[in-house]
Amino acid sequence: MLGAPVVAELVRRGHDIRVLTRTPPAELQPGSTHHAVDLVTGAGLRDALAGVDAVIEAANTLGLGRKAWPVLVDGTRRLLEAEAREEVGHHVAVSIVGIDAVAFAYYEGKLAQERLVEQGPVAWSIVRATQFHQLLDWVFSTTARAHVVPGNRFAVAPVDPRVVAGVMADVAEAGPGGRVATVAGPHAAPLREHALSWAQARARRVLTPALPLPRRTRRALATGALVPGDDAITGGPSFRDWLRAPHAPAMAAACTR
Repeated sequence: MLGAPVVAELVRRGHDIRVLTRTPPAELQPGSTHHAVDLVTGAGLRDALAGVDAVIEAANTLGLGRKAWPVLVDGTRRLLEAEAREEVGHHVAVSIVGIDAVAFAYYEGKLAQERLVEQGPVAWSIVRATQFHQLLDWVFSTTARAHVVPGNRFAVAPVDPRVVAGVMADVAEAGPGGRVATVAGPHAAPLREHALSWAQARARRVLTPALPLPRRTRRALATGALVPGDDAITGGPSFRDWLRAPHAPAMAAACTR
């Protein structure tokens, strides 16, 4: 969801980009080359990183909980070690708003990943973002198979990954800065409101019960843990607008602090 928009943005700015994935993308963008790497084994990392100025890490995995650790944690450790050997000057990582407050198993992996970056051998920057529009779309599509979508009242501010990609590119160009930015969509609202927008846009008749959550998690979410403060960078289409034109060309909407 994020890697391709990041590549597109950096190519647009005139940078020479190496795309590091296990398998080649279906179509390489002009100005980019592909290098086969595997974060789980470390294969290909050294050659792919030779002569590189900065690395933007947007790797993810479909594994949940501890199943995500081989990529998020062990893979990040291998990547940082390879960057240090090749004298890469800047590691840019993407993370998630609220992971230090909400007790989700996947978030524990992202926290561990952040600590590795902060304590690692390469100068770094971390950008935290809210949930991507595509994630909400996937969640609602999955639960709607049972004719329900989650109608919980905690707030989320989903964001278009293209907005996050622009911020990641800014951060990569600016050089190491630590925890430099938080990025969110323009509209924070209860999950139920987003679910109803989804059902209307997809013409689905569903129920909207509040899904049960552990008490600690429910309390954190109720306090707005997934919504950043007023200093966040916001922009791009709202979830409702994205649903109306999910495949529209990248928008030139301004981002604001």
